[in-house]
Amino acid sequence: MEEVDVTPMEEDEVLGVVRHSFECDLGVCGGRQNVNHMHTQECTASTSGRERIGSPSGSNDDAVCSRTDVCFEESDDGAAEANGMDPDSEPDCSQTTTEEDGVTCYRKDHVELGRSFQMAVSVHDWALAESLIPLADPQRLNDGLCIALDSIWFLSTTQELAAATRLIERLILAGAHDFTRAALRTSFLASCVSACRSRTMSLADTVTVMAQRLRERLQECNGDEVLKAEAAAKVQRFTEWALKCIGSHSRGKGPHPGSPGDISMAIIHSSAVESRLQLLAFKRFLELAGSRLTKKDYTEAFDAACFPLTLFSSAIDPGWATGIAASAMQGLLGLLVEGGADNVNQCFLEAARFGSTELVRILLQIAQRNAVELDVDLALGFASHYCKIGTMECLVEDGKADSFLGPLMRAAERGCMEVVQWFVERGCKDMELCLALTAAASSSRVEVAAFLLTHVPHHVLQTLSAEILKAAGERSGGSLKGIAFLLQADFLNNPEATYRIADNIAKSEDEAITTELRTFLLEEWSEEAFLKGRLLGEAHHLNVMRALKRGSSPLHLQELPLQLQVTVAYLPLYKECLASSGVVLSQWLRGQLVEAALRLNQGGRCSTEENLMKFSKQELISVLESRLPGFVLASEGNYIGQASADKADHSLEDDDGDHGPSVRCQLDQALIQYYGYVLLGD
Repeated sequence: MEEVDVTPMEEDEVLGVVRHSFECDLGVCGGRQNVNHMHTQECTASTSGRERIGSPSGSNDDAVCSRTDVCFEESDDGAAEANGMDPDSEPDCSQTTTEEDGVTCYRKDHVELGRSFQMAVSVHDWALAESLIPLADPQRLNDGLCIALDSIWFLSTTQELAAATRLIERLILAGAHDFTRAALRTSFLASCVSACRSRTMSLADTVTVMAQRLRERLQECNGDEVLKAEAAAKVQRFTEWALKCIGSHSRGKGPHPGSPGDISMAIIHSSAVESRLQLLAFKRFLELAGSRLTKKDYTEAFDAACFPLTLFSSAIDPGWATGIAASAMQGLLGLLVEGGADNVNQCFLEAARFGSTELVRILLQIAQRNAVELDVDLALGFASHYCKIGTMECLVEDGKADSFLGPLMRAAERGCMEVVQWFVERGCKDMELCLALTAAASSSRVEVAAFLLTHVPHHVLQTLSAEILKAAGERSGGSLKGIAFLLQADFLNNPEATYRIADNIAKSEDEAITTELRTFLLEEWSEEAFLKGRLLGEAHHLNVMRALKRGSSPLHLQELPLQLQVTVAYLPLYKECLASSGVVLSQWLRGQLVEAALRLNQGGRCSTEENLMKFSKQELISVLESRLPGFVLASEGNYIGQASADKADHSLEDDDGDHGPSVRCQLDQALIQYYGYVLLGD
């Protein structure tokens, strides 16, 4: 008979204990309702908060189990004889003369007993498994109960159902009583089996998928790196155990026993009849356990069943929750809820956070059937925080979640455009959009703010413009880039109104306005800033005239072509205006540009100050461009008004002939001369 190599879960690291460490490491203590979980001193204790489940075993016994990879764990109490086993496999104890040799012989007996029982159950040799029960001590009986219960998820006929339940009954009659460990272990295994029945899930990749998913989640958490590593190692070890268990029960069922493809196909094919048989067996176990399974046991078993599915989320077929493959899982979770599990909402929130859409769908159905209240709005917040779009759709469509404001604002603050677009397309109220715009502006999320600005009605912006700017300034944390964007984008769709609201806030004595916001608006966007800009432009023009008339260097500025003189004087201002995004200039820049246009456009059309004051940003820049040479416009990457650029080229050629590299050299020298004069004096 083929020997099956399956490693059990260690007694001192059962799922109940490890699950608590997962909760701490994943930041889900206290109900898993805090995304920004901070670890407390209690959390950092790897097993605090939960008592160990199951009987502890001796350290030497654990070493034996680890070396031999058997499914029974050794115990220091009780003895078992090896009668009825293969004589060739019995250890020869007749030559032992010391107590140590006797102990070693005793342990080897139990190793062989464990192997025989595991192998018999794996190949469904129920008679052989029953014949080994009288040879087992209490610890081996408890291990046998776990092994027998694990086998129910691979039953396919009524005969196998009857034999498996009879084996479980006889183990309990013989003294097996560790129902807690059996329930936790089989719940974890059932979840892995159910997930592997997804057609996109390769059994061989199970361990890798779960480990990778856990590492990704742990990277998002704050906490001790050692605890994170321990949690990841435990998950991988338990998943490897489940994989071996699945493989042992699936081996030999296909044309090529033992091959990976055979194992996968054996798991995938599952009918509704088989799922019903498996659930009947589990229900019979719960009946036999009776009151010996507490409410806490049911709760932890529910936790153990849900946990693998949260990590398998990316590998499970869409629609898996409504198919045959998930029917056993649905029934298992339903039975645990009926037994007293009270953590459905907690597991529901964690599934939403991981993006395990199919588990979310199953839990919604279970909650509806059992009248369990789920916080779908909080789950929507978790799913949106981690950008789980598919889960968000499930929560809105199946769970009827309708609280969009909180998740929308947080997505806007983070700059998560995908989530913001999803909420907007789903339909948001005007006030929700307005608040999201404020959140994006306060966090300087310019791209998101630009998107939201196109969806907020103008009448809402006009009514709440002052409140938007004040609130964004209050929550900005020092950066006013988002507020500058709103003003430059002319968010009121009226430059005069935009300038007016900025000036009003700058002059307001409202204590709710932050000092940073008031100073920024006063220096950049107020009427006072415009006047200062004009004064600066006037002083600049005066400096230009002085440099032209009083310059004493060999290269006289006044001898340069007129367009080069303009370039020397206004190229920095031109560059600064081009670099300013949006359709509106700040008042400080606008004042300088108006003054420059007024000086350069004297005698031209619309050259009056009153007309220039009404010009838009682009119209004012065009006045300056009309006086600049074409190669300067081209070098700045600005080809607006190509006709004026061509005209400027011809004008420059008339004045100076060839305007190639020599003219550029003249311009460079002139710039050096001019700014040397302004900064150092002639």
